[in-house]
Amino acid sequence: MPAPFNDHITTMHPLRSLLMFVGAGLALLVATSTALAQDGTIRPLAPPAEPPSIRLGTGGVNDQPAAESWFQQWGEPMVRNVSTATLTPFLPAAGKGNGAAVIVAPGGGFRWLSINNEGWKVARALADQGVAAFVLKYRLQPTPDSLDGLKASMDRLFAAAGASDGAPRPLMPDLANQLADAEAAYALVRARAGEWGVDPQRIGMIGFSAGAGLTLHATLTSKTMKLAFIGPIYGGMGPVVVPKDAPPMFNAIATDDFLFRGQFGVVKSWFDAGRPVEFHLYQNGGHGFGMGYPGNTANGWFPVFMHWLDVNGFLKPRPAKAP
Repeated sequence: MPAPFNDHITTMHPLRSLLMFVGAGLALLVATSTALAQDGTIRPLAPPAEPPSIRLGTGGVNDQPAAESWFQQWGEPMVRNVSTATLTPFLPAAGKGNGAAVIVAPGGGFRWLSINNEGWKVARALADQGVAAFVLKYRLQPTPDSLDGLKASMDRLFAAAGASDGAPRPLMPDLANQLADAEAAYALVRARAGEWGVDPQRIGMIGFSAGAGLTLHATLTSKTMKLAFIGPIYGGMGPVVVPKDAPPMFNAIATDDFLFRGQFGVVKSWFDAGRPVEFHLYQNGGHGFGMGYPGNTANGWFPVFMHWLDVNGFLKPRPAKAP
């Protein structure tokens, strides 16, 4: 559990490359291995007790017709109509931190967040390994107030994303809000680095599905974020324009993920730019596997990610600078 806080809490343009997966980034609708054990029916859910969080103060969402609410699908809590961005710290136990930090961005097509499966669980696992983790609950596109309306909107997005006629799809929202939330999260971690035991030079970001898209978008477009490393997990695979100082990238996806489609563009873009990149293509795992589920090969990605961080020196404390 996180420590308590008192806060009140050509080559394709990067945005176009995200079109390849954002609408399809509806992990809630995809029959992954979780479908074997969980009910995919969308059910109402009372707001759960969330870990202590800090408001980022980035504003609200225009034309938001409904209050923030929760639902359950595949046995996981999901939150939607988020209009107030927050950051939830998960810190290592006292004396166990190594100075590395990761901002964690859950997925959900920018319309809801799989905040436990792709957020809190990931952050707890990182904290257990000595990495300070911060779950970004970023602002979302509005969805209908009723669950029936939500399901209908999901179905429309899924149908558009799965179409194979090659026609353009209006799946990508304006990411100005989400980018501002990510930038505010990064700035907050840097500002409180001493308090949280974080090395400001070793702050990375990992994201899942749409969260992977936000991670990539922040990497390619932000003027204020200087991420030390990134980990887009089952995100878009289209080619992008890579800055010469782009951070090392760890990328993972499964062959049976409908976002893969035999593409390696983003990995090749990093390689062609001469930037460090590690890519893991798993035999199976589907879309939305989060920390992993028994019975698929993608279940082993997290230890491999930690090994990658270690080998690249991100888990090693930096020597103190001479006065």
